[in-house]
Amino acid sequence: MSPDTAATAAYIVAALLTVMSLAGLSKHETARNGVVYGIAGMTVALVATVVLAADSLEAGAVALMVAGFVIGGGVGLWRARVVEMTGMPELIALLHSFVGLAAVLVGWNGYLEVEAVGAAQTTVAPELVGIHSVEVGVGVFIGAVTFTGSIVAYGKLSGRMKSRPLTLPGKNALNLGALVAFAALTVAFVLAPSLGVMIAITAVALALGWHLVASIGGGDMPVVVSMLNSYSGWAAAASGFLLNNTLLIVTGALVGSSGAYLSYVMCQAMNRSFLSVIAGGFGVESGTAAADVEGEHREVQADEVAEMLREASSVVITPGYGMAVAQAQYPVADLTRKLRDKGVEVRFGIHPVAGRLPGHMNVLLAEAKVPYDIVLEMDEINDDLASTSVVLVIGANDTVNPAAMDDPGSPIAGMPVLRVWEAKNVVVFKRSMAVGYAGVQNPLFFRENTSMIFGDAKKRVEDILTAL
Repeated sequence: MSPDTAATAAYIVAALLTVMSLAGLSKHETARNGVVYGIAGMTVALVATVVLAADSLEAGAVALMVAGFVIGGGVGLWRARVVEMTGMPELIALLHSFVGLAAVLVGWNGYLEVEAVGAAQTTVAPELVGIHSVEVGVGVFIGAVTFTGSIVAYGKLSGRMKSRPLTLPGKNALNLGALVAFAALTVAFVLAPSLGVMIAITAVALALGWHLVASIGGGDMPVVVSMLNSYSGWAAAASGFLLNNTLLIVTGALVGSSGAYLSYVMCQAMNRSFLSVIAGGFGVESGTAAADVEGEHREVQADEVAEMLREASSVVITPGYGMAVAQAQYPVADLTRKLRDKGVEVRFGIHPVAGRLPGHMNVLLAEAKVPYDIVLEMDEINDDLASTSVVLVIGANDTVNPAAMDDPGSPIAGMPVLRVWEAKNVVVFKRSMAVGYAGVQNPLFFRENTSMIFGDAKKRVEDILTAL
């Protein structure tokens, strides 16, 4: 078997493992297998690439490639071991930036090997140079947008940048202008490739990526993460065309399409159009103070919450990012088991954008061994909240905000939320009366059937367990 045939066979196996990985990750019960399939697929692809390249490269180049593989793999394993679940969203955004940067470098390498030296000195057929130039321009553009967009997303998710959206005058016109400029520059590059046009394409794309994500507010960040996942897939596919690598094209298209579909699903769940998310403006910090909302909040202690739970026949727990920050999923799981042992019906209501990453809360609860069958999506639990004795809102804010339904002027107006206020009693776990990540005050905190329990969520749940 020739090396090319062996490599093609290995790439087919790797592509099939990638498909199996995506299928496995679609369900909690098979998610672990999905991860294993993905690791296996990428391992097969990397080994095949190194073996195939070893026949045509000098020993020094192969050594550099292997060194990069070892160093990169070592850093990846180290980060995977030390990262907390609360840091996972920003880590994923940062990893997306690496994919974008790689696509930019591959595009520039393609330019230096073909367009920069002239068609006569390359192995590319003269009639295909134009197509190659289009591939270079598109690859660099998608990669650069992904790179700077992911860096901004990382900054917002990690708190290094403010979550409120950037609102430059005529921001939509700026985005549209950048796209028109890219199209014009690409045409110019195909007609007359030059270093200046390459630099201009890269600069426009870097600026557009930064502006696109900077213009999106904190409330939309889970959608942004999935959107950038899609961009990174298309960037990988573009690199695959430049490198004539079938596996990169296939896996990039799979990641790009699945990320785009996930973004669409999340936008549907938030009653938002994908274009409106890209245009930005959601999650503007309203600056509404607690004093601007009528009523006063009522504070309770752990023993009072324990008494409520003793008398309850049904309990729904709605977690948010605050539960992740406090690492409260383990005592929450203990509380769930204790209540179920006492005959109380306990279920979880998960909003599609709870946390800062799609599926964030589901992963945390699975990590704490909460049974899958009692973890329900918003649409599955919302109609049952009116007949629920007690709802525990643990670290959630924007996803349980009635202003989304009652206040047309609210920045989150129209976003479907968990209607926890319909329950008999609502207990909200928060560190303070501060607004949520979208910067919007929550009238739920001041309703008559709502009680506030302040402090670290993990410690407060442990206090309730002790009281029980």
